[in-house]
Amino acid sequence: MVSLDASAQTDSSTHKVQFVTVEEGVRLEVLDWGGVGRPLIFLAGNGDTAHAFDNFAPKFTGQNHVYGITRKGFGGSSKPAPRNGNYSADRLGDDVLAVMHALRIERPVLVGHSLAGEELSSIGSRFPNKVSGLIYLDAVASWSFYDPAHPQVEIEMNGIKKRIEEIEAGGVDEQEKLHELETAITSFETVLHQSNEDVKTMPPLPPRSPIGAALNFGAEKYTSIPVPVLAIFACPHDWSHFFPNDPERRAARLAADTAACSARAESFARGVPTARVVRIPNADHYVHRSNEVQVIDEMEKFLSTLP
Repeated sequence: MVSLDASAQTDSSTHKVQFVTVEEGVRLEVLDWGGVGRPLIFLAGNGDTAHAFDNFAPKFTGQNHVYGITRKGFGGSSKPAPRNGNYSADRLGDDVLAVMHALRIERPVLVGHSLAGEELSSIGSRFPNKVSGLIYLDAVASWSFYDPAHPQVEIEMNGIKKRIEEIEAGGVDEQEKLHELETAITSFETVLHQSNEDVKTMPPLPPRSPIGAALNFGAEKYTSIPVPVLAIFACPHDWSHFFPNDPERRAARLAADTAACSARAESFARGVPTARVVRIPNADHYVHRSNEVQVIDEMEKFLSTLP
């Protein structure tokens, strides 16, 4: 079901606002910037809405019909309470597919920033025939491509939680499952220690909201993405404005970030042979803003190669 809301057009870019029902009681805000050609759907990062692309998305309307989707929990979209995995990566991917179905959008290119990489990977890995390509805007991380050589604490915690739930549910070889759980916990200790060490060099973060926590711990393991891909990395990120009175800590953060993003880029290139991987040094996490011209150029080149 689709409804229109002209009153929601309060920002600077020209677009139509629609609300698409993706499941009972849940509507998503969808922006339509118009244009002609292959559909292009922008998905924002955690905490942002589709309006985060108000100044960027319209630059593609000359060759594409451009949309943006605000995921549930944010902006004008419905905000259901977290329950039963309704904010898991695959459920969020299903929401995007529901919008595509409702608006009859066929084989779009999905463009995702940051956390939206998990929606891209969810759809690209499960339903590669539904999309023409994927564009990751500093959106490749543990939630969008799992690298066992560089495990992330949230995903490993999910694995332990699922093993415990299997044991509690019964109907399994409990002795075998307990041995598996012991192995997973032993491995997790190393991952957790490294995560805590990394946190020491990070700026302080506020406590997560319940929806933010549900998103954080809703990550899945994606290891195969058999579609054309452009992955743009801010690598390393620009840390020049952080820790202004502590250059030693800033240098430590830069070194850690350089090692981490380089490892992610190399792992993604190995694991996704269809991907064109581009690294932009000293760029902001919002790489499409800090390095707009270069990002547009890379996107246009990629889009021109798609059949």
